[in-house]
Amino acid sequence: IHVALFTACLAAFTNTLIPPIMASGRVINLARFLGKAAEPAAAHSQALHYSTVGGAAAYKLPDLPYDYPALEPVISGEIMELHHKKHHATYVTNLNKALEEYADAESKKDLQKMISLQSAINFNGGGHINHDIFWTNLCPEKDAAPPAGELLSAIEAKWGSLDKFIATFSAKTAAVQGSGWGWLGYSKESKGLEIATCANQDPLAAKGLVPLLGVDVWEHAYYLQYKNVRPDYLKAVWKVVNWD
Repeated sequence: IHVALFTACLAAFTNTLIPPIMASGRVINLARFLGKAAEPAAAHSQALHYSTVGGAAAYKLPDLPYDYPALEPVISGEIMELHHKKHHATYVTNLNKALEEYADAESKKDLQKMISLQSAINFNGGGHINHDIFWTNLCPEKDAAPPAGELLSAIEAKWGSLDKFIATFSAKTAAVQGSGWGWLGYSKESKGLEIATCANQDPLAAKGLVPLLGVDVWEHAYYLQYKNVRPDYLKAVWKVVNWD
């Protein structure tokens, strides 16, 4: 059994100044994270979403693996189009701008400028990483199926049942103050699954966890359809979660 695991990491700063490097994998066998060595599948994904056309290095907005209306009625096509073409695209644009300015500042040894750009790189880089994972964590309802095999066994061992996991995940994610994300992550240290939340666009890797499943609870992900009732969105979204 395979589960869509996505590695999203920020490289450690060298003297706290080197900008983060984004990378995300596509499909990795869960067994690699249940006691075996993990082999991140970052290179392939970077090739898909990173371009050097025209001599300029830049991250690119990934295509969705389905059409915008494909997740209806759970998530409307209008929400998906705005979310992808406007919000995710803005993170990519601003990330590339910040990285270009950072490279220029670095070439000039402008330390103050380099430091000032870190928050923009973290926010927009995190936004790109998180959404790149989120899109492939979803699928049309007709294609959705419950988790099985090692993933289901790991969930049941930790929370007792899939339903209890979903209830715990949804409750913790609904409680996120303001904007943020709910995550199912894998801890290489404990060799187990964990539920975590992150504020704004902070990536889960910053907490030392490998992201397996992320749910966006920024209002732009659901407000046009669910208004301010975040728990209703979190109850419905499981119908389109891609566990394969």
